[in-house]
Amino acid sequence: MPQRIAIVTGAARGIGAGTAKRLAADGMAVAVLDLNEADCAQTVAEIEKAGGKAIAVGADVSNSELVAAAVARVVAELGEPTVLVNNAGVTRDNLIFKMSENDWDTVMNVHLRGAFLMTRAVQQYMVNAKFGRIINLSSVSAVGNRGQVNYSAAKAGLQGLTKTLALELGKFGITANAVAPGFVVTDMTAATAARLGMSFEDFQAGAAKAIPVQRVGTVDDIAHAISFFASEDSGYISGQILYLSGGPIS
Repeated sequence: MPQRIAIVTGAARGIGAGTAKRLAADGMAVAVLDLNEADCAQTVAEIEKAGGKAIAVGADVSNSELVAAAVARVVAELGEPTVLVNNAGVTRDNLIFKMSENDWDTVMNVHLRGAFLMTRAVQQYMVNAKFGRIINLSSVSAVGNRGQVNYSAAKAGLQGLTKTLALELGKFGITANAVAPGFVVTDMTAATAARLGMSFEDFQAGAAKAIPVQRVGTVDDIAHAISFFASEDSGYISGQILYLSGGPIS
């Protein structure tokens, strides 16, 4: 079986970096994509140190020309990609009466437009290979979260995108699924704690009390689920949203 080529967006840090390293450990060659190519160097170095193969790619996923150039580079340097993890994301949290149009547009463009552009650019290679795995990063915020009307809307939109991709692309051997994390320890959640004026330790402890398994999530928790959806053996699972939150989402 040929080596699978994966693209992970937003892979310079956090869930994206953890996922890139996990897919490399699974035997895939990985394009580590983020806004600034230099920021991807550490993730690539860690993959290579562990014996894996990876390249760093810089691109704004909300820009169609840059996405096309990035995917073309992956094809030239690694091969045709058949695994895509749409993880790139930003937050611009605020209550709606204080939210600017720029805050709305930035979040929607990176999360939703970015996933659309990346998927549109990559799906042709999956169709050619008669194999593809698309994994989108949603969030428990998709069901609503105070102060995140933009982020919640984008993450809910990703769920609709996922289900429709599953319907359109299934006949080509391509699956599309989404993972929807709850509280995960990353730079992004640390920034949220800082914005709220709390220590990150207190913020995590408070969150854990409300989670049935009594702990917060880790990057490895999320990467493990993505690894499953990206695997050869997950071909009969498509259009699903997996909430990774330590308990049920009502």
